[in-house]
Amino acid sequence: MKKEKSLQKRIRQWIKEYIKQFPLQLMVLPGILFMIIFSYIPIYGLSIAFKNYTVVSTMRSAAWVGFENFEIILKDRYFWDSVTNTLAISFLKLLFGFVTPILLAVYDITEVGRAVQRIVQTNLSLAFLSWIVLGGMLISWMSTNGMFNQILMGLGIIKEGKNILLDADKYWWIASLSDVWKEAGWGTILYLATMAGIDPTYYEAARIDGASRFRQIISITIPLIKTIICLNFILTISGLLNSNLDQTLVLMNTQNQETAEVINSYVYRMGLAQGDFSYATAAGLGVSIVSVVLLVLANLLTKKLNDRSVL
Repeated sequence: MKKEKSLQKRIRQWIKEYIKQFPLQLMVLPGILFMIIFSYIPIYGLSIAFKNYTVVSTMRSAAWVGFENFEIILKDRYFWDSVTNTLAISFLKLLFGFVTPILLAVYDITEVGRAVQRIVQTNLSLAFLSWIVLGGMLISWMSTNGMFNQILMGLGIIKEGKNILLDADKYWWIASLSDVWKEAGWGTILYLATMAGIDPTYYEAARIDGASRFRQIISITIPLIKTIICLNFILTISGLLNSNLDQTLVLMNTQNQETAEVINSYVYRMGLAQGDFSYATAAGLGVSIVSVVLLVLANLLTKKLNDRSVL
């Protein structure tokens, strides 16, 4: 009896709190509906990964084939080529792209010249542009008569220009460095927002003790933004197999496809272009499972290093 009264009391208290916070709850409602419609309901569609689904059948009527689609994936040489390209590009992005936003954030741009300040601020604004815009810029710059070839010929490095994007051997570097060029702004803004919350008295005390600017960064800034660095590291590791589809679709062509084809673009081509929805779903499901495993491992690693879990 006492338990029932206690439960009823908690329910009434919860209802009162909900009514009190109703305007805030109303603001959250569109996000919840978005997740239900576009994240949870589509989970049912994963069943076609285990079926022989075609456009003339339904998800219910399609015949079950078990793990046959996954067996086909494991034997598909082109799929593994896309895995190789994805990992190569992702590791290059991790090598250059993870550290770059931290360096841009901790470097006090108010203490450098106007030219450097403008370059940094311009780079931050690139994060708000789509790959359609930036991809068009890169295609123009890397064309035979583009800006890059003009600069190289002006410096005497090359005698005649050639379309750089047609060179498959250079695509991994083009994809990784251009992604860092575009996306570094997001990370920089995130780190700057975190650094804005650091108590300035820490820096004042360090300056009184004679600490240099570099020592202040090492002893104060980095330790206090360590949590957001670890979180960014976890998300980056979990996304190693999810290479940028927009970038690939813009920059990939018939000449560089052997090194430009990533998992996402291959799944997109197999599913929508060739109509093999079961194969594409199975491949996407497999990649998602591996990404979750990488997420857990990265979280365990950061927990071991920091003595506490970030997620």
